[in-house]
Amino acid sequence: MATEAYKSYTKITSKHRLLDLKLGEVWAYRDLIVLFTKRSFSVSFKQTILGPLWLFINPLLSSLMYMLVFGNIAKLGTDGLPQMLFYLSGNALWGYFSACVTKNASTFMENAPLFGKVYFPRLVLPISNILATAIRFFIQMIMVVALLTYYVILGVVHVRPVVILLLPAILIWLGLLGLGTGIIISSLTTKYRDLGVLVSFGIQLWMYGTPVVYPLSRVEGTLRILVLLNPATMPMELYRWALLGVGTPVAWSIVLSLCVTAFVAFCGLVLFNKVERNFMDTV
Repeated sequence: MATEAYKSYTKITSKHRLLDLKLGEVWAYRDLIVLFTKRSFSVSFKQTILGPLWLFINPLLSSLMYMLVFGNIAKLGTDGLPQMLFYLSGNALWGYFSACVTKNASTFMENAPLFGKVYFPRLVLPISNILATAIRFFIQMIMVVALLTYYVILGVVHVRPVVILLLPAILIWLGLLGLGTGIIISSLTTKYRDLGVLVSFGIQLWMYGTPVVYPLSRVEGTLRILVLLNPATMPMELYRWALLGVGTPVAWSIVLSLCVTAFVAFCGLVLFNKVERNFMDTV
């Protein structure tokens, strides 16, 4: 009696449930995530003279400008920390978060030709952007750690051992917030192109609403409440508290930030899942 041979196959369709995020399929494409991460990291330095040195030059020049404007002209103070260490460390973490938002905000628009030619879980690209940005952050932290070590030896700064556990958690925290915000913007820009123009400007305004170039201890009254409502405030304060020994973590603001992050990430994934079905018709 002849036996019937069965062949496994994959069915690709745009029809799926709104909450079906296909995370198992994303994990199956983890090799592709690695490839896109390498591409995202290396493409930034192609056809440049200094190459990866820009990872050190950009935050260094920005920190010097912050020292001049906010430290010496505005005299905002740095909670007793050396100005260069305060601004350089804050600039590194904010650069990570802002890159998570801006890179994912253009996911559909920049990769439309690729999406139109081959199928793979679209969520692979935003995840690879987060990983590539994390690599950049750790490279920039080499400069921060070198300067931090110098001041620790002098006894000016006291690092808390919990930073080893807290720093990865903060990166995941801000990464999810940046991922959710970025893919929401990316999903909306498939129909409303104006949002793409506002991203860089919006990120700059968001930075001034976050204690990056000033310590939270200098903010008082109603303005302090507004800053504490910012979901990016507590990750920055916990980062400084653990790494530099200064900072004012506030329990209710931490809980609020975690809830907002979870909500934004969930809404972003759901909206991304919905838009990816037919975005090629509008891009």
